[in-house]
Amino acid sequence: MSKIFAIALGVLTAIGGFVDIGDLVTNALVGSRFGMSLAWVAPVGVLGIVVFAEMSGRVVAMSGRPTFDIVRERLGPRVGLLNLVGSMAVTLLTYIAEIGGIALSLELATSVNELLWIPVTAAAVWIVLWRAKFSLLENVFGLLGLALIVYAVALWQLGPDWSQLWHSAATLDKPRGEEWSTYAYFAIALFGAAMTPYEVFFFSSGGVEEKWDASSLATMRTNVFVGFPLGGLLSLAIAGVATVTLLPAGIQVDTLGQVALPVAIALGKIGLAIAILGFFAATFGAACETGLSLGYSVAQYFGWQWGKFVRPFEAARFHLVILISTLLAGMVLLTTVDPVLVTEFSVVFSAVALPLTYLPILIVANDRGYMGEHANGRLANGLGSIYMILVIVASVAAVPLMIWTKMGNS
Repeated sequence: MSKIFAIALGVLTAIGGFVDIGDLVTNALVGSRFGMSLAWVAPVGVLGIVVFAEMSGRVVAMSGRPTFDIVRERLGPRVGLLNLVGSMAVTLLTYIAEIGGIALSLELATSVNELLWIPVTAAAVWIVLWRAKFSLLENVFGLLGLALIVYAVALWQLGPDWSQLWHSAATLDKPRGEEWSTYAYFAIALFGAAMTPYEVFFFSSGGVEEKWDASSLATMRTNVFVGFPLGGLLSLAIAGVATVTLLPAGIQVDTLGQVALPVAIALGKIGLAIAILGFFAATFGAACETGLSLGYSVAQYFGWQWGKFVRPFEAARFHLVILISTLLAGMVLLTTVDPVLVTEFSVVFSAVALPLTYLPILIVANDRGYMGEHANGRLANGLGSIYMILVIVASVAAVPLMIWTKMGNS
């Protein structure tokens, strides 16, 4: 019974934890401009994160070590350092966006300006990361994030023309007035939002914290193969309600309040309150994951003591990295930079950093010295190779498209 509960809880937290500020803003923005014509990116991105999360989890289960630790040993300190710098830059940008997302959620709930919430939210995130148990971070915020199911309820309540939505999703086309370059830019942004690098760092390090071994493979795979796809359906629901309500009205999403507007239209104040709760849980949970990922990456590269199951004073440098990152995030946000703009940058540069994250995982998962009989088979290698081509193409195209389209505003 306890094993069944662990699987069920893991699936639920994977669903609730899949959607962060990047998914919220990007899916709503795309729905408000392109309808469901970019819906195909969601299953592509979900399959990608499933393939590499499973590899990463398998590496942890068979070696007892996190992916980043093995990358440094297997590929050498120079490649490991390049991986560290690139991944840290993107994860820090995402961390800033998530803390800003918490402040925006609290502004929606209280009407108090987001700038007044930033010091409070940054301090709250750091205190939770300093003192809270790992199970609280993994389970509580993931479960509360399930409040975002309100988007699926809202889409059903709106009663759209389902055949028209399906036709739009199944047709590789763009609305009139949009350029193909802009279409490609937002496709890469959605792809980057679905395959954010920090998810793999957190997933593999969490596996070490929970002492995964070969007996944990079935539970890990259930969480990955069920939780992430269902989380992807939440992303499609967010795009769907924006398509039904905002696209016909010509409203383009550029604030978190506009992301919540379709739920308010469909379900009123109660629905809006549930959506805001989902925003808060999703962004707070993702802020915890990205903050920990920053500490995990640096500590694992340099061989420091790290982890939530270690007493804080025994992993002082790990927690110091998190503290400095939190202070830096708060200071950036206090410059009055728009958290939604930071979010848009973070998902694009996530796409840029994807090869740095996923190529080492693919290499290590094929190393029988670490993996033994659990090394990649033909299916895992086939999918992994296809996705490596996709992430390299996305990485190379992301910045030129961002410049060419003026971040999708051309």
